[in-house]
Amino acid sequence: MQTEREKMVAGELYNPADEELVKKRIKAHDLAHKYNLLEIEKDRMEKIKEIFGKTGEKIHVEPGLRVDYGENITVGNYFYANFDTVMLDVCPIMIGKNAMLGPRVSLVTPEHPLHPQERNSGIEFGRPITIGDNCWIGSDATIIGGVTLGDNVVVGAGSVVTKSFGDNVVIAGNPARVIKIIEI
Repeated sequence: MQTEREKMVAGELYNPADEELVKKRIKAHDLAHKYNLLEIEKDRMEKIKEIFGKTGEKIHVEPGLRVDYGENITVGNYFYANFDTVMLDVCPIMIGKNAMLGPRVSLVTPEHPLHPQERNSGIEFGRPITIGDNCWIGSDATIIGGVTLGDNVVVGAGSVVTKSFGDNVVIAGNPARVIKIIEI
């Protein structure tokens, strides 16, 4: 029988009030809070590697970070996240190398049932997010679960990304759509 954590990461319906999950969220929130208070870059590098599941050697995350669990986040080398990044990682969030997030970017994998009775029961589910290499996500953009962005994608500021896009495109809007092809 699967644990609630295993169901969660697999994108199945799960109970977020499960004792193991509550403890993991509290620990991740505490680590993120401590991270946000650190002033010395070396100390922040050590703490972010404790929060995220896997990181490249050289990454930089500005303070204001919020995560659900942290352990379901993988970022590649030379990852940069500006102030007030939100990464709700009930399912995996995988980001390639040389990726940049502007201020207040939200990556949200959790979802809730549409039917009110089911939603009110407290169960939820999630879908993973995958972002390729060399992506740039503009400030205040939101990317929801189930989205995969290819390599070299640029997301315009304030966009809401609700579907997947391939390589070498600029996307923007709500919902985001291709506004330009990047010639490589």
